Amino acid sequence: MNYYSTNRQAPEASLEEAVVKGLASDKGLFMPYTIKPLPQSFYDNIENLIFQEIAYQVADAFFGEDVPADTLKQIVYDTLSFDVPLVPVSKDIYSLELFHGPTLAFKDVGGRFMARLLGYFIRKEGKKQVNVLVATSGDTGSAVANGFLGVEGIHVYVLYPKGKVSEIQEKQFTTLGRNITALEVEGTFDDCQALVKSAFMDEELNQHLLLTSANSINVARFLPQAFYYFYAYAQWKKLHTDNRSLVFCVPSGNFGNITAGLFGKRMGLPAARFIAANNRNDIFFQYLRTGIYAPRPSVATIANAMDVGAPSNFARVLDLYGNSHAAICSDISGATYTDEQIADTMRQVWKEHQYLLDPHGACGYRAQQEGLQPGESGIFLETAHPAKFKDTVEGIIGSPVQIPEKLQAFMQGEKQSVPMSKQFADFKQYLLTKA
Repeated sequence: MNYYSTNRQAPEASLEEAVVKGLASDKGLFMPYTIKPLPQSFYDNIENLIFQEIAYQVADAFFGEDVPADTLKQIVYDTLSFDVPLVPVSKDIYSLELFHGPTLAFKDVGGRFMARLLGYFIRKEGKKQVNVLVATSGDTGSAVANGFLGVEGIHVYVLYPKGKVSEIQEKQFTTLGRNITALEVEGTFDDCQALVKSAFMDEELNQHLLLTSANSINVARFLPQAFYYFYAYAQWKKLHTDNRSLVFCVPSGNFGNITAGLFGKRMGLPAARFIAANNRNDIFFQYLRTGIYAPRPSVATIANAMDVGAPSNFARVLDLYGNSHAAICSDISGATYTDEQIADTMRQVWKEHQYLLDPHGACGYRAQQEGLQPGESGIFLETAHPAKFKDTVEGIIGSPVQIPEKLQAFMQGEKQSVPMSKQFADFKQYLLTKA
C-alpha cells in the first residue's frame, strides 16, 4: 500500500519509505491511501480471539501487502508479549490498562512494533545505520528507547525537556546507554518536537545521516495503537449482551492515540463516538468549540505527557474527515481539566472504588463520568502506571504507591544525558559530529 502526505505536495511513498523517512518532504504526515474495513465475521467472533490474533488481522489490513505474512505475524506476536486488560472501575466505566508492557506505558505497543518493523526493513535493504530522532514529553522516550535497545543498525536520540518529565520517566531512557543517547533540552516538549522536525527538513543533515522519527508522526508508531481498541472491544463484548453503545475516551496530547482509534472506527470497530480529554493544553477542545485551530505554547501540568501545544496528529484528523469541522464534531467531543480537577478525580476514584488512576487516566475517567449519555458504556485509556508519577500521586491520595519491579530496576541505573539548547544550529552541529 502506498502513502500520501497530508500536505499533498510530496511524492507518494511505499510503506518502507514512509517508515524510514518518518515525515514527508513537504513536512506533511504520511497517510495510507486506503483504510480497509474488516469483515463482519471478524467482529462476530472477536471475543473468542486472543490479543495477538486480533492484532495480526488488523496489522494485515495495514501492512500485509508490504511485509511477508510470517514476518508480520512474528513482529505482532513479539510486540504484544504482555496483556492489556479491561478493568471495571465504576458503573458502565472501564479502564483499558495499557501499562503492563516493559516501560509501563501505552507507547510500548507502538514503540516495540516500530522497532521490529524498521529492523526488518534495515536487514532487507542492507542499510548500515539509521538514526531515530524522538521527542518526548514523558513516556514516548522510554517506550521507544527500550523498544530499540540493542537493535543492530539503529541509533536512537531521545530529546526531552529539562525538568519537565518525572524522575522515573527520565531514568527509563537516560540509563540505557548502548545505542540510546538522551538529549536534555533547555525548553519545552514543543521545542524538542520542533528540533526533530527541523532536522528532517535540513538538506545538509540528510545528506550525511539517514534520519527517521519514532514519534507518533511515524505510521509504524501510531497505526499499531489501533490494535488495543479492537482488543478492548472484544473484552467489552464478553461483558455486554445488551444494546449499549460503546464510547472511547482518550487522554490526548500529540493525538496519535486517538487517531489510531479513529482509524479503527473506519475499519468497522463498533465505537459510537470518541471523547478527547485534554488538560489545560486544550487546543483541540477549543477547536471543537470554535472551528479554529490555534496552537500555542504548552503549559506544564501534572498530566505532563499531555503538555502539547501543537499536536502533530491534528493534521491526520483533519485529513481523515476531509477538513470538515462538522464531521469531526460528529465523532469526537472534548473535555478539558485543570490540575485541581485532575487531582480531585484521582482522590474520588481511589476513595470510592479503590482504583488508582494516574493523572492522564484521571482526565479520561472524569470525561466519561461527565460525558456518558443514557444507554452508553465507556472505556477510557489508562495510559501509564501511576507509579511513574509516584510523588504526584502520593501527594494527592495521601497513601504510598508501590513501585513495580520493572520500574525499580530502572531507578537503580545512572543517568547519562547530553545537555542541549533549543537552538536548531546547536542540535544540527551535534548530529553532524556523529556522521
